[in-house]
Amino acid sequence: MLHQIVTFLLDVVAGLLCGMCLLRIYMQWQRIPFSNPVGRLVFALSDWLVLPLRRAIAPVGRLDLASLLAALAVELVQYLLLWLLFGAGTGWQWLPWLAVFGMVRVALTGMAGLLIAYAVLSWVQAHSPVSDVIARLSEPLLRPVRRVLPLVGGVDLSPLVVLVLVQVALMALGHLQFGPLR
Repeated sequence: MLHQIVTFLLDVVAGLLCGMCLLRIYMQWQRIPFSNPVGRLVFALSDWLVLPLRRAIAPVGRLDLASLLAALAVELVQYLLLWLLFGAGTGWQWLPWLAVFGMVRVALTGMAGLLIAYAVLSWVQAHSPVSDVIARLSEPLLRPVRRVLPLVGGVDLSPLVVLVLVQVALMALGHLQFGPLR
């Protein structure tokens, strides 16, 4: 039971920090200003980690390498702590592998959360700075599906289709991440 509690708590903290770093990259990539409540939250939770790295690591084009490295470092620390607490002895060489796949898992889980928020906000027609940011972040994910899937009875099913695809990707990722360890 202690193992599950510690794993859960580390997963929550690492997921939040890693997710904020990845959201920072995505918001920059989509050229969404950080002057909204979502942007201020992202800065508040990730500046302490990203800004020191940014002094040493310059962005490459529109890709913020400092934020990417910060996200990877958070995941690596999470798996290192779990290894030290519960699995010390063997398997340390797999920690970078686990961290990379953990970061991708956080990205996919964040996409799922973003799409759920988008779908709920589209039902209630909330007009706020947060809903505008969520819509702008969701559109690039939904656009390819909307090109193929027509409206069904006036209802846009593209968020549901993308959520199913994200869940399938998470299942495949879990198999790939822990497959070599079995």
